[in-house]
Amino acid sequence: MGCLLKDRVAIISGGGGDIGGGIARRFALEGAAIAVCDISQDKADKVAADIQQKGGRAIGIAVDVSKPEQCEAAAARAVEAFGKITTLVNASATVSPDGNVEKIQLADWQRALDVNFTGMFLMCKYTMGHIRAAGGGAVVNIASSHGHFGLPGRSAYCSTKAAVMHFTRVLAIDYGPDNIRANTISPGPIDTERSLRRYGTRENSNKVRGVGQVLGRTGTVEEVAAAAAFLASDEASFITGTDLLVDGGQTSFKGSSLERYPS
Repeated sequence: MGCLLKDRVAIISGGGGDIGGGIARRFALEGAAIAVCDISQDKADKVAADIQQKGGRAIGIAVDVSKPEQCEAAAARAVEAFGKITTLVNASATVSPDGNVEKIQLADWQRALDVNFTGMFLMCKYTMGHIRAAGGGAVVNIASSHGHFGLPGRSAYCSTKAAVMHFTRVLAIDYGPDNIRANTISPGPIDTERSLRRYGTRENSNKVRGVGQVLGRTGTVEEVAAAAAFLASDEASFITGTDLLVDGGQTSFKGSSLERYPS
């Protein structure tokens, strides 16, 4: 076990997914106790069990982040289990069907807002008081490089991720006096189960999507998790209200490479 996050207690929404789960496992390796929250109890429990098997402390909690009562209950459960909350990571996200505004169904648009944005707001709403009571801590919200530039047919996803970044800046301003830092991470193309289902193999994913990155490859969940651990730790004690791009240089193209690779 490492000590970068020793004595921390982290509540992680979307913790049963690829990126959220990767962050949960990395935080546990760095010494934090983890409340793994996910809409799927089975997925949350699996990540928690992985952590426990390696000697870490973790519990799984079923949470639909669009439901305020479930977000409030999850925060209370984390405090009940570990005595406090020092760290919040919001990694819950949904991807709505592609289409321009004429084609997108209102229900799909609303679901993107409910999960990607309002869900993050609700987790913050019911967690910030606990972090303040612990003497301060850190919030890491997962945005996206797609919040920095638009993509055809992806207005819902891109808009919610841009909103996450600006909300987090205001969160940092509001809670700085309470010794709570708030930052976002904007991953670029990352190899997740969903992307590998689409591209077949990491080699093919790199071949198709890697041309859009300065480093010529896609990223890994572990690379996003390492960035999250840094931002949550005292190593980032003077960093707040900012966005950390973990995108292999994708955004430096300023959209000029979009015709070279599919999203």
